[in-house]
Amino acid sequence: MKRLEQSELIYGRMMRVAEPHLVERYNQALTGFGLKAIAPDSFRIDMVGFSPEIAELLNDPLYLDPNGVNRRFIILSPQQMSLPVVNSAFSNTGQLMHQFFDANARVINALTVKDVVYGEIDDPIAEARDIEDLLAIEQVEFKVFTGADLSGQAVELRTLTDRLLKQPDAWRDDDMLNRMVDLARSTGDIRANALVPEEMVFRHNTFWSSHFGGVYVFMDDDGTTVIGDSEAPGFRRSRPWQVSYIDAKDDERIYEFLMRSGRVELPRPGWLARSGYVEHRIAMLLTRLAFHADDDAEPDAFDSRWQRNFLAKNQKMVDREGTYKFLRWAQRAVAEFENFDLREIDTRGRFLLSRGKPEHADAWLVNRLISERLPFDFLSRYVFNKPAFYKDYEAFGDDQREHVVDVVAKTYLGNKRGFRERLFGFPD
Repeated sequence: MKRLEQSELIYGRMMRVAEPHLVERYNQALTGFGLKAIAPDSFRIDMVGFSPEIAELLNDPLYLDPNGVNRRFIILSPQQMSLPVVNSAFSNTGQLMHQFFDANARVINALTVKDVVYGEIDDPIAEARDIEDLLAIEQVEFKVFTGADLSGQAVELRTLTDRLLKQPDAWRDDDMLNRMVDLARSTGDIRANALVPEEMVFRHNTFWSSHFGGVYVFMDDDGTTVIGDSEAPGFRRSRPWQVSYIDAKDDERIYEFLMRSGRVELPRPGWLARSGYVEHRIAMLLTRLAFHADDDAEPDAFDSRWQRNFLAKNQKMVDREGTYKFLRWAQRAVAEFENFDLREIDTRGRFLLSRGKPEHADAWLVNRLISERLPFDFLSRYVFNKPAFYKDYEAFGDDQREHVVDVVAKTYLGNKRGFRERLFGFPD
């Protein structure tokens, strides 16, 4: 993983924490969670406050996600809103955090001037024992605390102020007036600086969860669709009139669902030609085949001359695998602007030529689902399915690791927005 970290393919774009007062505040949050105040003089954090350095010191990579539910967070700065979420049991953790930051920006800005904001994204379950538990999470509530209890003090000051204004003799209570002065020294003027978050409850929409080997939950107005391991606890057990279950191995039913629900962009010559999607798939496939044929391969699969030379030497192996022949057929059809008849394409071929519909809210998750079916496309796996990418990476030889890191760094990291927009049709 060292090569990944040096190239910022993992733990990239994190915020460095080195100011003593911020280190102290982070330690306050750790103790608030019942953990050791172990933060070093310098460490990195992501959007939710996760730090690889803290995880290593605690010997616990899940110190902010102990049961895979009720995710903890630590906010030292509003700048964290622009950071990625490094790892999470739920794919929509980053989305929920964005909503919390957006809805409470003024409060977070005011609080983090003097304090740390920490807490947890509270689910209605304490542990995910089966799929039914995941389906029970329809909304989440942010439980928020501060190191110096500025929010609590602001609530107390607001209450005392109301009492002073509404109770005729309240101004005679010297103890109350002194308490208000003490509170104001900490909170400032709460009329100008609201220190209590205004919006705390958010809808838990479509998501992927790492539980039970990976579960997709797609929510529509007319029901919910679960895609997961048919052997997982709770699969096909509850609410058959409202919840549809699809085995993760049933590619045909998965594609049918994505198509019927309008989540997948079907193969069309127009977008395939503009995006270079088929050419991308070919390059990724030939890279995988090159390393399969020779552990010391040095592929340059985006170069047409290298492709010709590789194919000339390995035609039998490529033909035997079969995918290249299909992609070349698709490439010629796109060049001639021929429409595709899905009835003539098998399910794997459909996934090879499809992407999440860019304008659909679930496009990112659909591209993740598609990437699971095409493990040779390591670039798509890195963009949409980093846990799968890191697992694949562990099985690569050293030369392949070096090549993969180089390609991702040059092709994607240099222009993430442009890459996603060109190949998958959306910038975010």
